[in-house]
Amino acid sequence: MPRWFNTAGPCNPDHHYMLPAMRRLPEVRRLVEQQGYFVVHAPRQVGKTTALLSFARELSQEGRYVAALVSMEVGAGFPDDTGAAEDAALSSWRSAARAQLPVTQQPPEFPVAPPGHRIASALEAWSQAAGKPLVIFLDEVDAVRNEVLVSVLRQLRDGYRNRPLNFPSSMALIGLRDVRDYKVASGGSDRLGTSSPFNIKVRSLTVRDFTEEEVAELYAQHTTDTGQRFEPEAISLAFELTQGQPWLVNALAKVAVEELVTDVSQPVRRQDIERAKATLIYRQETHLDSLAARLREPRIRAILEPMLAGQFLGDIPEDDRRFATDLGLVRRNAAGTLEVANPIYREILVRTLASGTSDTLPAIHPSWLRANGRMDLEQLREAFLSFWRQHGEPLLASAPYHEVAPHLVLMAFLHRVANGGGTIEREYAIGRGRMDLCVRHGPDTLAIEIKVWRDRESDPLNDGLEQLDGYLQGLGLDSGWLMLFDRRSNQPPIAERTRAEQARTPSGRQVTVIRA
Repeated sequence: MPRWFNTAGPCNPDHHYMLPAMRRLPEVRRLVEQQGYFVVHAPRQVGKTTALLSFARELSQEGRYVAALVSMEVGAGFPDDTGAAEDAALSSWRSAARAQLPVTQQPPEFPVAPPGHRIASALEAWSQAAGKPLVIFLDEVDAVRNEVLVSVLRQLRDGYRNRPLNFPSSMALIGLRDVRDYKVASGGSDRLGTSSPFNIKVRSLTVRDFTEEEVAELYAQHTTDTGQRFEPEAISLAFELTQGQPWLVNALAKVAVEELVTDVSQPVRRQDIERAKATLIYRQETHLDSLAARLREPRIRAILEPMLAGQFLGDIPEDDRRFATDLGLVRRNAAGTLEVANPIYREILVRTLASGTSDTLPAIHPSWLRANGRMDLEQLREAFLSFWRQHGEPLLASAPYHEVAPHLVLMAFLHRVANGGGTIEREYAIGRGRMDLCVRHGPDTLAIEIKVWRDRESDPLNDGLEQLDGYLQGLGLDSGWLMLFDRRSNQPPIAERTRAEQARTPSGRQVTVIRA
């Protein structure tokens, strides 16, 4: 039976290309053997469920344990009714056990118990009937909220002392966040904090992303099965674009081999991965859409808005920074600085924020395209100046992130420029007050440096020219644009102050400075 790249649900080695499930969680076996209760937390779609479902089956097949992965997700439908949430979860547990375990290891009938005691009573009965130490991996535990979440955690802590014969010998809570952070997810009056109802945990583990070598290893499975190879440059680009995020790694390959290069006698090349990236961004499928939906949450906005503007984050609570990291939206780079997790998320993030502005843009005639399809940068400059003078004020007012409103309007305009064969690449520089844009259209490349002039600041022209100089050098270009958006108070209307002028960088590169 042919295998494929999986982007929906847990992976199965009989059907899907996948890496060894527990490679990225090597500590779990030792914790199970030590009867540990622990936490596995990581962003969605990185392989938590796949890994622990596979490990549960492995433990059961070895014969020393009865192990199963069960979920609290259906209990989330009853946020204020602990008994109903418990009943829904226990029903799903029984279905999961039927799918994972032989008849001889199925749980007994769960005993009747009052609300707030049903999870513990069920685990006690299952442990007593198992005949071997019971290991439970409890998925989506942070899907439940408020009193339901607190009740479940307290039941687990209360039963913990009765292990291994009368309660699970070992247990993992699996979710987006570490248990110390459930106080945010709970939203209730019972703050979990340092006196957490799950203070019995011995470790908190996370699931890392793939390395570049692992991306190559995964893609090589497709080559082994079909003969279709991925060129080294394609693999390198796939890693660069995804930074090893497992869902993205699989999704790029799936689009490439199932839609773009369906003839297995042809290799997947770098340009095919580029096209696959554009397809994913255009479709904004469920995983990407769920991340984009977070962008207007105040604590996410407080992080992303200054990041996009190139400003320092300021006094952002540590918990909010952890929350954004746990969601997978941002990560810490080698220098310890927060950055958007990967280039594909970066593109999704900006496109989502600029989408409302883009949808309200007037029709723009592509006067910047010559008959041969090449870009005419002088015409592009004049088209932008005309557009900005006429539409800048109302569009700035409609942008969702005030601090980066000019950036979003400019990018909405540039998306129109890039449509039909172009791309826009973005770099954010936290604390450096800048954003770099690279517009590619066929053989033409335009580098743009964006700076904002705010109250109580000096003219950013010289800093911008110096920064653009380094950016142009890195791209191998002799010229570019420096956009200076004047956001100081009491300035003349945009139509009056918008103009273009010429300048040179410290090394002598020609720059078009657009003051807007």
